[in-house]
Amino acid sequence: MPVEPAPTQWELPSAHSAGDDDLVGIGADLEPGTVLAAYRGGMFPMHLSGQRLVGWWSPARRGILPLDGLIIGRSLRRSCRRFDVRLDTAFDAVLMACADPSRDGAWINDEIRVAYNRLHELGWAHSVECWDPDTGELVGGLYGVHVGGLFAGESMFHRATDASKVALVALVDHLRGIGAVLLDVQWLTDHLASLGAIEISRAEYLRRLDLALHTTTAPFDAPASPTDDHDTDDRS
Repeated sequence: MPVEPAPTQWELPSAHSAGDDDLVGIGADLEPGTVLAAYRGGMFPMHLSGQRLVGWWSPARRGILPLDGLIIGRSLRRSCRRFDVRLDTAFDAVLMACADPSRDGAWINDEIRVAYNRLHELGWAHSVECWDPDTGELVGGLYGVHVGGLFAGESMFHRATDASKVALVALVDHLRGIGAVLLDVQWLTDHLASLGAIEISRAEYLRRLDLALHTTTAPFDAPASPTDDHDTDDRS
């Protein structure tokens, strides 16, 4: 079971009273208690571009992936049979791959790496990993934070075609199996939209978040029977 850290010493801003700007606060720290308080309040941390200051973000238009709305085309379904999927066996390796500075929009710095590794050690942050069964190499994955019925996805990467998508398919199956109800993807992108993600208002997200935080799930590392009744299409 996750270990509850010491409470934050900071008074974080309220996402409920935020305006149209996605950035709702600046400052504080990345202690486990602070980061968890932010997620419970509908926010997540990301440093301001080119600065050491931590920004607290709550998008006015929030991206979520409905757990009953994942779209798996024929090509992706075939890819799901190509990799071995594991949970929490290489958390830092996944985080480091996501932090690769050569990637467009890279934002994960050393402070973020330390903060999320601490959350992982306490049982709050988790990884889903795709491994090549022939080479034994880590070829894709994602990580995020599990609080109540919420999984807040942070980042994903791939070194083999479809590997990050396969990790997402596995995550959705796992979340449904343990009883989670909300998968946050922060901002909607065309890539995520193609997989079934949608955009909702901040107010609607906070309403769903409140329900998720009052949802009891099995622990993330509990065995969960995968489901296989996602929406599918005929795209190759």
